[in-house]
Amino acid sequence: MTTDDAPAPPRRRGGRAWALALLLVVLTVAGGLSAVRFVLSPPSATPTVVEFEVLPGWGGARVAAALAEAGLIRSALAFELLLRFTHLDRKLGEGLYDLSPAMTSREVAAALAAGGRPRTVRIVVPEGWRAAAVVARLAANGLGATPELEALVRSPGSLAPPGLPAGDSLEGYLFPATYDLPVHSTASQALGAMVARFEEEVTPAVAVALVDSGLGVHDWVTLASMVQAEAASEAEMPVIAGVFLNRLDLGMPLQSDPTVAYGLGKALPELSAPAGDLRRDTPWNTYTRSGLPAGPIGNPGAEALLAVLTPQRENPEGVPYLYFLHGSDGGTPVFRPNTDLPAHNRDVERFLRGGR
Repeated sequence: MTTDDAPAPPRRRGGRAWALALLLVVLTVAGGLSAVRFVLSPPSATPTVVEFEVLPGWGGARVAAALAEAGLIRSALAFELLLRFTHLDRKLGEGLYDLSPAMTSREVAAALAAGGRPRTVRIVVPEGWRAAAVVARLAANGLGATPELEALVRSPGSLAPPGLPAGDSLEGYLFPATYDLPVHSTASQALGAMVARFEEEVTPAVAVALVDSGLGVHDWVTLASMVQAEAASEAEMPVIAGVFLNRLDLGMPLQSDPTVAYGLGKALPELSAPAGDLRRDTPWNTYTRSGLPAGPIGNPGAEALLAVLTPQRENPEGVPYLYFLHGSDGGTPVFRPNTDLPAHNRDVERFLRGGR
């Protein structure tokens, strides 16, 4: 057989098949990548802010399901896999997050890993409230059970602020303010926030003023609680503080009705002199006992605390104030401080009994 008669070499069909297979793989991968990009892309172009909460104990699967339900991601499964692949599932923190459906899944995951803010409940403590009222408000908002709160107020232990005598309660030290407390706060944490706020009032300047006044922290708070309970306005507070301080200096009984009411467990309007309440002795009765009551009768605010340190003790002629009253002159409220008993009695007759 001659060379010209040799058969042609067989065609290589494998190369074409390999190329087609490679093309198919590339197209499949490209399609898969496109699909991945799609499921991780923002579900909406609208940059609406949505408050999203991660509750205690939630894992990646639960978070992903909740995000999908809220319309913040396209695919719960894809998001859960993203968390696992990036190890962010170990960094999810409970709390509130401001998210948007215009965010990618990667952006959502990064936001969740950065940590959220706690959900809070707003607690408003007005000036002068007794600890019992504070306890009731905290319990009503789920920040501890009433028995636990009462026990902590009565025996504060590590919650006790500096200056609180051993065995005394937190009455007077639950500072009146507006508190935004995490909803999962314990009774100790809620009360601790109020005590910490009180401690902010004891500035270096206040510490110096206390030394100058000769008052300890507890006496200061006790007097301020009386001023808070007696005053109808902040303008009256320095004068009322001056009256009490002058009477203490002279050894006169303070004769403050709110202290009697506190000792009897009554609200001030329930107090009855004709029924003998003023003669019923308790450690807080400033008619039957001399000096300060056994402790604060409420929780004083900043103005009452300041008034005790900056009292107005004298009238314009330099005579010490020793008496005051709240009355009415033709329906108009009247506050009358006096320096002597005859003048005070005249004001009692005129503004309390309607005499002229």
